[in-house]
Amino acid sequence: MLAGLGLAVTLLVLAPLAAPGYVLSYDMVFVPHQPWRAELVVPSDSLPRAVPLDALVSLASQVVPGWLVQRLVLVAVLLLATVGAGLLVPARHPVTRLVAAVGYAWTPYLAERLLIGHWGLLLAYASLPWLVSAVIRLRAGGRRALPLLVLAAVPAAVTPTGGLIALAGTVVLVPRRAGGRVGAAAVGLVLLLNAPWLVAAALTRADARTDPDGVAAFAARAENWSGALGALAGTGGIWNAQTTPVSRSSPLAPVATAVVLAVAVLGYRTLSRRWSGGLAHRLAGLAAGGFLLAALGVLPGLSGLLEWSVATVPGAGVLRDGQKFLVPYALLVAVGFALGVERLAEAAGRAGRVGAGAVLAGALVLPVVVLPDLAFGAAGRLRPVAYPADWNAVAARLDGRPGEVLSLPFGAYRAYPWNGGRTALDPLPRYVDADVLVDDTLWVGPSEVSGENPRAAQVRRVLATGAPVTATGVRWVVVQRVVGGHRVDPATLLGLREEYAGTDLTLYENPMAGG
Repeated sequence: MLAGLGLAVTLLVLAPLAAPGYVLSYDMVFVPHQPWRAELVVPSDSLPRAVPLDALVSLASQVVPGWLVQRLVLVAVLLLATVGAGLLVPARHPVTRLVAAVGYAWTPYLAERLLIGHWGLLLAYASLPWLVSAVIRLRAGGRRALPLLVLAAVPAAVTPTGGLIALAGTVVLVPRRAGGRVGAAAVGLVLLLNAPWLVAAALTRADARTDPDGVAAFAARAENWSGALGALAGTGGIWNAQTTPVSRSSPLAPVATAVVLAVAVLGYRTLSRRWSGGLAHRLAGLAAGGFLLAALGVLPGLSGLLEWSVATVPGAGVLRDGQKFLVPYALLVAVGFALGVERLAEAAGRAGRVGAGAVLAGALVLPVVVLPDLAFGAAGRLRPVAYPADWNAVAARLDGRPGEVLSLPFGAYRAYPWNGGRTALDPLPRYVDADVLVDDTLWVGPSEVSGENPRAAQVRRVLATGAPVTATGVRWVVVQRVVGGHRVDPATLLGLREEYAGTDLTLYENPMAGG
């Protein structure tokens, strides 16, 4: 039943991906074959936000095409989340497991992170139920529990945030038996899974301190009359309004959240009885900590502390977008809600079988009714497209030819006509086998959040003076056709030699740059 439900949820959400092409949505950018470079493992001028994620995608795309890699990981997210939550809940009734499965797989958190393209983080979301299940086996003395726990943490550790969530979950949840040897081994192994990005962070030349303006820019955002904290309580509240489903603005959304939380509190009492050793309380503590991190940017006093931290403490910038850390909270709510529904169904069943069935059926469809626009690729917003032929042509001309590539207009994100004007991260750094310079400055509405790449900052200063691109020292320049009136001043291109001219991309070489 769980496997069938998982397939149904996956097909319902990812239906548009039955068409060929690539879904490009904010940070979710896949290309046909992502070239392998050392920068994917140890980025020299940027923070390791995509370590080891990009390296793994590059390796996978050497074996299978990028469009297939994208579909496999998105299917894995939905299937693992659905089945994992269903197996985790200590249910007496099989439908209770289905309620937990849908309650965890069909959430504002998943919808918003899917739209913003954080599929790596969603792997951590999908793996957490399996990690908790492994902890339960570990507490019961299962011989294979420790390898299963590490295996569950592997998908989470493909991004720094996911790795931290898995590490925190291991530290908080694992038992302290046999003089702490089991717990120490579990923590040590999960910490080892985080080593790739930790080592990369130690070796990069980028400043690990970040712009304090990013705290306000990335703080949780109100989606309806319940405010930012109400949005977080419903597992929503992402900072980017463009990646929020329209249904989240409904005045009834907070009412549904209140109902779910009330039933979840009822179910938590059952959970604490069925999980031995205080595991439910440990998960609740983990969830509370995640919720606090999510709310830091909007809580008076604490937001100022967070601003000081990100500007002073290297690596503290990972806390700016705190809504990411709602993963344990979302899991606790889903499991508690399912058990609360089970109790209500049992009470209704004493009055008649129809009453129990109605309670279970209503709880099963409630997440879909409240968030209908997650279906069919977030109401059609996740539609595959094909890269224009210019991309292959430019990639072929740059293959095997050294030198930095400057992507213009100078910015991190693009809105392409062939992508329906939808915003996406510039695919060029992943598409071509070269070091591509893009502006890592982020704009959140009118707010500018400075980047950390010193080379990008140097190029930005040169271009800001009105000097031509030749003064930056880059060898190649790719000018892209984008939506929104972003045009490259012809004076910027003075002194460049045109190598390729297409409808969507134009490639220039700087004769003044060395090979």
